[in-house]
Amino acid sequence: MPQRERNCPVYNVASNRLVVPVKNLRSCVNLAGGLALLALLGGAASSQTPPPAAPQPLGAVPPVVDPANIYSETSRLSPAVAGALPRIYVPNLKSQDLYVIDPATFQVVDHIPLGGNPQHVVPSWDLKTLWIAGSAENHLSGMLIPINPMTGKPGQTIKVPDAYNLYFTPDGRYAIVVAEALKRLDFHDAQTMKFEFSLRTPQCSGVNHADFSMDSRYAIFTCEFAGGGLVKIDLVDHKVAGYLKLQKPASAGGSAPMPNMPAMAAASSMPQDIRISPDGKKLYVTNRGTHMGDTKPKGAGSIGVIDFATAKVEKIWPIPGGGSPDMGNVSADGKTLWVSGRFDGVVYAIDTTSGAVKTIPVGREPHGLSVWPQPGRYSLGHTGVMR
Repeated sequence: MPQRERNCPVYNVASNRLVVPVKNLRSCVNLAGGLALLALLGGAASSQTPPPAAPQPLGAVPPVVDPANIYSETSRLSPAVAGALPRIYVPNLKSQDLYVIDPATFQVVDHIPLGGNPQHVVPSWDLKTLWIAGSAENHLSGMLIPINPMTGKPGQTIKVPDAYNLYFTPDGRYAIVVAEALKRLDFHDAQTMKFEFSLRTPQCSGVNHADFSMDSRYAIFTCEFAGGGLVKIDLVDHKVAGYLKLQKPASAGGSAPMPNMPAMAAASSMPQDIRISPDGKKLYVTNRGTHMGDTKPKGAGSIGVIDFATAKVEKIWPIPGGGSPDMGNVSADGKTLWVSGRFDGVVYAIDTTSGAVKTIPVGREPHGLSVWPQPGRYSLGHTGVMR
């Protein structure tokens, strides 16, 4: 199985172009603003075979309130999360456990052994469950573990072939279990997690991260091995609508920097995740600064702050003393950016006004942490792709 390295593009809305990170990136980008990529893939051909079971048609999807802003409803908490404990859930891949942090005290309040290969903590579509998604690695199967957000406690483990990541169809009918190692998407009942059917993506090596179109008819997934690319998934007819192979520009280092990014930051940034502030005005980019093949701590990690409207980089906040900021999310009040320190065994709590960093020790190789609760009506998955 290939080493889990990423080559994930970032779509820049203002310049209407793809920005391709440096070679061998590990990406956890949620493709913020990437819905315009649908136009790029519209005419691609597909050789997808029908799924073995008859999938149900796309059901009713919550309406888009503001056609100019699909994130318009992510500034307020849903009644569905009333009573949920304010917590940061941190899955640690190498120590095979979950650390739970109280954001009010910045203290670890629980440590839960899990086993397996926990990768991401994913809010369910109805916001009532948090799912730990675990990949099939090291001779272990994939797994899904529910967490009750009212108590912070896990439920019974569900074994699956592979679950590197997890998404939900916009109508809330299906959970899309991303079987990255198998080049396929496994559709499960979103409530019971009963397996329904699979959709193979044979030309998408390393199928992984995703976002969904405004009309909910398509999803775009990243293909993060073998040079990188994208696959367009038709959610109406449940088939592959096309592939887009990405080519790195012939420039030094093989990267195309974001507009207005300092040359040094562009050369070593290695962007992993993009998070949007609750007011929709800022993008926070985690720059891990360290390749998966070079897992030394205290790397050249930083956080980039981008103005969404102008696509200009406003600030670069280096992690004091070096670090490896990987994946995270912003608190519901917008005041703190929580990010896993992948190769440093810590979580960073970053003040979104000053960039000041608090460091909290956790397990070995923390990855896709979840900040809960999050504002929004429903979740499309990953560590909090909200609408």
